[in-house]
Amino acid sequence: MRALVLLFALLGLAQAQTVEEARLTRAELAMPEVRAAFQGLERDFAHDWQRTTSTDEATRLARETGRRLWLGARARLKQLADYDDRPLYWSRLALSRTVRDTAPGFAISTAQRDAALSALELASRGQDELQFAARSAQKRVLITGFDPFLLERNLNQSNPSGVAALWLDGRELMLDGQLVRIEAAVFPVRYADFDAGAVERFLRPWLGQIDLLATISMGRQDFDLERFPGRRRSANVVDNQDLLPGASRQDPQPPKLDGQPLNGPEFVEFSLPVAAMQRAQGPYRIVDNRWVRVLPDTRLEAPSLAALGGKIAVEGGGGGYLSNEISYRAVRLRDELGLRQLPVGHIHTPAIAAFEPDKTRDIVAQIEAMLRAALQPG
Repeated sequence: MRALVLLFALLGLAQAQTVEEARLTRAELAMPEVRAAFQGLERDFAHDWQRTTSTDEATRLARETGRRLWLGARARLKQLADYDDRPLYWSRLALSRTVRDTAPGFAISTAQRDAALSALELASRGQDELQFAARSAQKRVLITGFDPFLLERNLNQSNPSGVAALWLDGRELMLDGQLVRIEAAVFPVRYADFDAGAVERFLRPWLGQIDLLATISMGRQDFDLERFPGRRRSANVVDNQDLLPGASRQDPQPPKLDGQPLNGPEFVEFSLPVAAMQRAQGPYRIVDNRWVRVLPDTRLEAPSLAALGGKIAVEGGGGGYLSNEISYRAVRLRDELGLRQLPVGHIHTPAIAAFEPDKTRDIVAQIEAMLRAALQPG
């Protein structure tokens, strides 16, 4: 009887799968080769998860497996040169689904399960394994990318920014006799994570220790360097959980931080060395984008940050979605920490249709060229 009670307790604590995880069944049918990439890791994790006997063991297993997935996806992409970030995305979801709906070998609480999920998320996004040497020995560059998104439009969508993160993570360059190391991480396309402070939590310990931060996402036709990020959400676009932001161009709303509306100016200005970066060679134009949108739903090209004084943001240069928001949060944090001289800003890449490895290769190469140029602004 006691065994039955325990069994029902364990089963009762299982969590429903998320909207993202629910797409796995369709992904396995649509992209069997993508889903096969890390199925051995997924099977091993499911086996070991059911045999964990404590919270510490479960969280440690989740963190170690997440790290193996991140490093494995990075190594696989570089070895195959397939410019494919999708195996990382879909295998992360398979692992999180196991944590969410499979009972471990002990009576796990919701909080304990959430701790394991958090450990898995951070590790599998490269957010807990940045490996910079002493600052005197190297220049430090940090870049961030995003998961694939708009998956109801294209289930097999890739994201060049996520590919760039995997390709460039751990890359070391020699520029003018100075060693440069690039470290990278990937963020989810979920409003709730941003509201919960995921960007600030990751960046705060590092901003004072790096020489450049470039947040990257997929954008338009060419490269856009987004000069004026805006404070508010306004895009009528779902995130990867199929949730809308509750805002519009007519009623733009600030996101949250620590449960409160995000405080800050309506617009901020990035600090990337634009002229140097525009000299980077590649097939795409590199645009210093000064276009924003303000209330009442008016688009304008701002000559300066001062010209935007007193206006209410509808869209920053990067729009009214999470790409604009990550750049706003990063620049806002730069200013909060008194680091206004630190180069911080957002790169919008050319868009790709679903999965285009040749185009993505060219995009990633031009991103690397821009980063090189940014560190040699003279």
